[in-house]
Amino acid sequence: MRHYIVLAAILLTATACGDTWGQRAVTGGAIGAGSGAVIGGVSGLGVLPGALIGGAVGAGAGAATTPRRYY
Repeated sequence: MRHYIVLAAILLTATACGDTWGQRAVTGGAIGAGSGAVIGGVSGLGVLPGALIGGAVGAGAGAATTPRRYY
């Protein structure tokens, strides 16, 4: 159980790094794919389906949370 807490802490500290829409989509997708693969492997869903679902959700969330820049 302890390693799940450590994994969650690492993933939450690295969420969607970047300044632009594209950077946040790519980093969010990569983080989502990695965490989805781990969760899919543990849950029995499978590593590849977990990575695909996690990558899609992570990319969408990263792109959607891009901060607006006001000049």
